[in-house]
Amino acid sequence: MDEKKIDENILNQLHKLEEKYEAMGQDLSSYLDGLLYSDYLTYWDYIHLDTLLSLQTPRTAIPDEKIFILYHQITELYFKLILNEMEQATYTDSIDPQTFLKRLKRINRYLDHLIDSFDVMTDGMDQNQFLAFRMALLPASGFQSGQYRKLEIMSTDFKNLVNVEKREELKNENDISKLYESLYWKAGATELATGKKTLTLKQFEAKYSKEFIEMGENLKDCNLQRKYHVHYEGDKEIIEELKKLDQKANVDWPLQHLKSATRYLQRDPDVIKATGGTNWQKYLPPRRQRIIFYPELWTQEEMKEWGQKFKRELSSSHA
Repeated sequence: MDEKKIDENILNQLHKLEEKYEAMGQDLSSYLDGLLYSDYLTYWDYIHLDTLLSLQTPRTAIPDEKIFILYHQITELYFKLILNEMEQATYTDSIDPQTFLKRLKRINRYLDHLIDSFDVMTDGMDQNQFLAFRMALLPASGFQSGQYRKLEIMSTDFKNLVNVEKREELKNENDISKLYESLYWKAGATELATGKKTLTLKQFEAKYSKEFIEMGENLKDCNLQRKYHVHYEGDKEIIEELKKLDQKANVDWPLQHLKSATRYLQRDPDVIKATGGTNWQKYLPPRRQRIIFYPELWTQEEMKEWGQKFKRELSSSHA
């Protein structure tokens, strides 16, 4: 019986593998034994599908709570996709303009999907069901998304995330720890009646403060804003994508949250407190926070009008 001739390409691959494993002091034949006996990979095992679909554990028997959980899990996966691109754009020492531009376009594409998907929250849940199950979630809140804060830290200098009321006072401050104490989102997690930190904020700070401060220090010279000025300043395509990122992250995305909060928590003449007691009326409107990642790319008039469009639309709808 004639022996089957081994394909030359396979032999070449085996030689390359042998060189690879020899360089690491490993025996290729042992690894081939493992390959021989290992099972074929399946789609459901590769993405851990059964585990993924088991991660929804509602706190009540109210059906629409599952929508609430699933949607927030989806948003966190999109944030992870965005951070994957941001990490490659910031922590890599030097990348060519086209690669940097590609990363920005991917980030903006993910943000587009997030913004367009928010109707799942705005229109996809029964209001009475939401108002019933939400009280079982205390003090948890979507405010506690650490990944979104990382997105902000990787996008811009820390001082651009300072509360608008403290920005002038701290404009020359470079100490990340001091700037951290005045970040804008902290004002959105204070008790409406007393002005004290909510338990929601205390939990969030206990889990993430150290990590956020370390990130701020590590990204002082390599966040997206710094990268632009050092390597790509004046590049029109990159400017366009940075402005899109600014608009999507700091106007369009929070406005989707505001629309949802207005729908579910605004019941004239009363306003229902958000989960965890967060001050959503002050925290969510972009026109109040005026968080702008790249102020140098916008005109004074554009920054003055930041987030005003939704205010006019909302006023018209209530007329």
